[in-house]
Amino acid sequence: MDDRERRHMGDQLQPVAGNGLLHRRALLGRGLLLAGAAATGVGSSLTGAAAEPLADDPWSGHQGATIKAFETRSRYEDKVLRILSNPNGEPRTQHARTPHQMLNGTITPNPLHFVIIHNGTPDIDPDKHRLVIHGLVKQPMMFTLDKLMRYPMVTRTAFVECGGNSSPMFSNEPVQATLQHLHGLVSNAEWTGVLLSTLLEETGIDPKAKWFVAEGADTAALTRSIPMQKALDDAMIALYQNGERLMPSNGYPMRLLLPGFEGNMNVKFVRRIKLVDQPAMTYYEARNYSPIIPGCKAYKFYFHNEVKSFITHPSFGETLKEPGYYEISGIAYSGTGRIDKVMVSADGGQTWAEAALQGPVNPKAFTRFHIPWRWNGGPAALTSRAWDDSGNRQPLRAEFVAARGETLKPVTNTLGFYSQHYNSLTSWGVGSTGEIKHVYA
Repeated sequence: MDDRERRHMGDQLQPVAGNGLLHRRALLGRGLLLAGAAATGVGSSLTGAAAEPLADDPWSGHQGATIKAFETRSRYEDKVLRILSNPNGEPRTQHARTPHQMLNGTITPNPLHFVIIHNGTPDIDPDKHRLVIHGLVKQPMMFTLDKLMRYPMVTRTAFVECGGNSSPMFSNEPVQATLQHLHGLVSNAEWTGVLLSTLLEETGIDPKAKWFVAEGADTAALTRSIPMQKALDDAMIALYQNGERLMPSNGYPMRLLLPGFEGNMNVKFVRRIKLVDQPAMTYYEARNYSPIIPGCKAYKFYFHNEVKSFITHPSFGETLKEPGYYEISGIAYSGTGRIDKVMVSADGGQTWAEAALQGPVNPKAFTRFHIPWRWNGGPAALTSRAWDDSGNRQPLRAEFVAARGETLKPVTNTLGFYSQHYNSLTSWGVGSTGEIKHVYA
């Protein structure tokens, strides 16, 4: 932490206890952070115990609907949808973005999990699909789905994030778009499957093997090189997503899961894993996923999605109806460990206060943070900044732009990709009317 951060975060923040959690109390711009149980009143119009009894609504007076064998959500939630970049299925890449501003908690529902797929979703018969492990192994092996089901299973919660998520944030001017447009290519789920290391124990590893190449069974045959160290750490052949079989566009019937590594490396519909002595320099890793940086250079390999956070509520598209108490809430995650701390500011980074983290705080997974805030009706700029337990911190925008660059002209297409691995701060400006816009603080 540098001197500027100490001045902003240390000298002005005094700890107070509240609800069993350690909060920090500070002036956040023109609003006062409320800490502790005594500051839970939302407004002055709370209804008392002597209120008039509720009248029966129409649905309270007749037989309800029959329970379905497969439950679907309420018809009143029909606006909670993913944004599609290619709704007509033209022969090009398709994207579906998660509506984070409409969700809460940390687990992304399966039908809303983000998707990027290059040649459409294949209709794979699980009984005919095969996974082959070969190359620098002592005994090549082929696994059916039935055979994989006999191995010990593990369950882990992990986020998956496209390397191009948040690409509109490279714009030299703030893009006025929802959280879904800006950060919708990341989701978090509970994955269940067989550790890749378990399968490699069966095949035996040649000491010369330093990498493995994973290939998908779709027509794009996306292929990526991955260090063997990851294979022996926490790589998984995932078979279940949030308790049910993988969604088709998320890799059914099996996918490679590499917690913390950029999304395209988590090869879907995985059918081949080849152990090799050096990276294959495939099309996708040599061209598509080599981020350009200042100085006309590009990263040769970029594995980890770095520590990141953003506020989901309130955010762009919302309007605060009146001054008073609001809860600021968001998600933080890191591809290199657990979230250790999230600081929140309501004045664009002049003063900060520490948010409460909702447990359990899992490594390489979403962590939700909360902090109470009282809006006094004046301008405010809400932003968050995260740290992980490896000591990594979310960079300020000036730091990020100096290292990674920005566009020369404002971004106008929020579905485009201008660079990759954006993990700097996201700030929401609150106007005196309560309208929320995207700002660079």
